[in-house]
Amino acid sequence: MRDISDKTSTQRTAVATATIALSAETLKRLKSGDLPKGDPLPIARVAAIQAAKQTSAIIPYCHPVPVDFADCQFEVHETGITITTVVKAIYKTGVEMEALTAASVAALTIYDMVKMVDDSAEISGVRLIKKTGGKSEFLRLPPDRIRTAVVVLSDSRSSGKKEDRSGKLIKDRLVERDISVEDFRVIPDDHERIVETLKHLADELKVDLVVTTGGTGVGSRDNTPEAISEIIDREIPGLSEAIRLYGFERNPLSMLSRSVAGTRGKTLIISFPGSVSGVEDAMNATMPALLHAIAMIRGADHDAEREAEKR
Repeated sequence: MRDISDKTSTQRTAVATATIALSAETLKRLKSGDLPKGDPLPIARVAAIQAAKQTSAIIPYCHPVPVDFADCQFEVHETGITITTVVKAIYKTGVEMEALTAASVAALTIYDMVKMVDDSAEISGVRLIKKTGGKSEFLRLPPDRIRTAVVVLSDSRSSGKKEDRSGKLIKDRLVERDISVEDFRVIPDDHERIVETLKHLADELKVDLVVTTGGTGVGSRDNTPEAISEIIDREIPGLSEAIRLYGFERNPLSMLSRSVAGTRGKTLIISFPGSVSGVEDAMNATMPALLHAIAMIRGADHDAEREAEKR
């Protein structure tokens, strides 16, 4: 079973179809309500909804998903019945299998109810029509077009008393996505030094994204939030809230984080906690939303992007 514990929940939707071919006589009897087991369509609809809710019990590697909505509709035509299922959930993984299982079980239910009068009944065309949610909902830029900088804010690490692991982790995670890290530095947790560094990265180097790590707690030398707040033009509170919420579900001490995010010109600046686990959580909570934000800061259009993806 795949580990999805580090993923965030989004609204997921999937639409699937299946077709069952039936003889003309069977279709005639179905429309007149003359089949031995009764009308198969309402039974198949209930079966489909039940199947969507029980998919993880049927398909071994499927996660149990809290299904918020499931529906099944039928189109009766000259050669058979087309089944369309829709499943929705707000969860960490998609509901494609739930929709496909629902369509398949609806077709099997109809087959079971007509098989005694129609040897030619045949199920075909079980396929996914559409899915939404998760990473596919974010606008994307080619990674090699994104320029970033990583700043480690720590007195002990800048003096060499401790080894930096958090900054290197951020850099590695960005490089894994083929995102350029053009500046990496470790500086003391000093207000004026932080302000000077961030202004240089945003105003002179003009990077797209600056990620800081450290100095977001409640200690006397935790100056990062105040320094960032002093230089940003616009705050983006949702990013900071996402970091705290994601972290709190895994470690209640995350409520003490004072992470701040915002923009200075066309540079997005965000502060991550100083611990390795805090950085892991912050990366999981904000990616790929950070990349989406960069696209929007550059003037990307939601609708145009969606249409381009469809083409």
